[in-house]
Amino acid sequence: MNELNEAFGWLRAAVWLGLGLLTLWAVVWVIRYLRASPMERISIRQAIRIRWGWKRLARMCGLSVTDKMPTALASLATSDGKEPKPRVLVPALKVTPDAFGVMAGATCLPKVGLADFQKAAPYLADAWRMARVSVLPGEKPGQVTLRGVRVDPLITPTVHVPNGRPPEEYAVWELGVDEFGLPVVVPLKEVPGVAMGGLPGFGKTSCVNRLVCDWAPSPAIQFVFFDGKVSHAYEGDYADLVQRAFEFCGDDLEEANRKLKELVQLRRARSASIRRVLGVKNMWHVGPSEDWPLIVVVIDEAHTYFRDKGSDPATKKLAALAAENARLVEDLVKKGRSVGFLTLLTTQKTTGDAIPTFIRDVCPVGLSFAQKTADAAVAALGDDIREWPDASPVTLQDPAYVGVAVMSQHGRPGFIRIRTPYVADRDAARVAEQTTHLVRHPAKLLEDLIHRTGVELNNEAPEPPAEAA
Repeated sequence: MNELNEAFGWLRAAVWLGLGLLTLWAVVWVIRYLRASPMERISIRQAIRIRWGWKRLARMCGLSVTDKMPTALASLATSDGKEPKPRVLVPALKVTPDAFGVMAGATCLPKVGLADFQKAAPYLADAWRMARVSVLPGEKPGQVTLRGVRVDPLITPTVHVPNGRPPEEYAVWELGVDEFGLPVVVPLKEVPGVAMGGLPGFGKTSCVNRLVCDWAPSPAIQFVFFDGKVSHAYEGDYADLVQRAFEFCGDDLEEANRKLKELVQLRRARSASIRRVLGVKNMWHVGPSEDWPLIVVVIDEAHTYFRDKGSDPATKKLAALAAENARLVEDLVKKGRSVGFLTLLTTQKTTGDAIPTFIRDVCPVGLSFAQKTADAAVAALGDDIREWPDASPVTLQDPAYVGVAVMSQHGRPGFIRIRTPYVADRDAARVAEQTTHLVRHPAKLLEDLIHRTGVELNNEAPEPPAEAA
């Protein structure tokens, strides 16, 4: 009798434990649901419906396989000699909701693989009430990732509020989200230059602002701005960020020429001293530091500094300055990568007359916001964009696509469209004001570093700028 009572006691304890765990699980889900945004709540409800109806839907979409081989347990359970019924297997599905829709991971089965999921994607989108479902290879072999979006992330404006903290990793550009709501991150380590094009008012400057605001809290990064739209910093888009830069230049070609020459001289001095100061030939082998920072050269409306033609004496002088400016920037892009120079060039049309091809074509990263013509799209993204008309920036001229850019997919064919966030002027001003104490002129830093390490530079004549290709 005592043993029976003890067994019932253990049973009651197990029941109460199960009820407690179930209650805890329910409380966690309720709290998560209440704390979610309205868009996330819709996605949570969709995720629940997807899980409950998956086995039936998978069979209807052909995502199942019949297994006629009985299991060992089924064979033992069959006592009358009849064959066990075949089993219908359905891929296991794990669903995670977010603001735009759901992310689902599925395990492939024999005869139910990546191609079968891709074929069924339109039917899944209809059944899940999604605007679009994409299927990509999973993180591990034998898995696929399904991304369903209920709302189009490209036409959903987003805002980025800089947190004021140094980046966790140097030279990582968080651009925004792609058309499936997935984050797009571009590594700029060992990248000499970025070329960016697009119509006025479609997001180029805001895209650069985010990079500056995210990187400004790091003392290992220094900025210089060339703004070809204005004569003075307070007139232009970088008025709020200029206090974080060690130099600023407006649309004066002579001033730009002088500052570019100083940057090239700094590049040469770094090249002459890097091995003896840092112990390596490539700065990226040790990474940027407060003494040897990454120098980000932002050249906005780059055509201002490279294009000037005419026959009168004054214009000929400006044309000569423009030609020399192009050669100086070419020097920074072609020779500055290993010593810590990153050059960002923006213009409306990245055609050869705006950014010379000997500069544009050596920039590994290219982006384009909305463009008016297919030729402008080709100039920004290369001739391959003709084969991807749906991704062409020519289709982004609607005001709903302000802030949407196109770039090539690294490591895979094709192009992706990216929704870049808006950075408010007050946030940019706040970050610049909080980080203005970090501004150091890299030339002075190099001078101090050489003095501390006792390195002597060779007193050789400076090398000429790279010739136009």
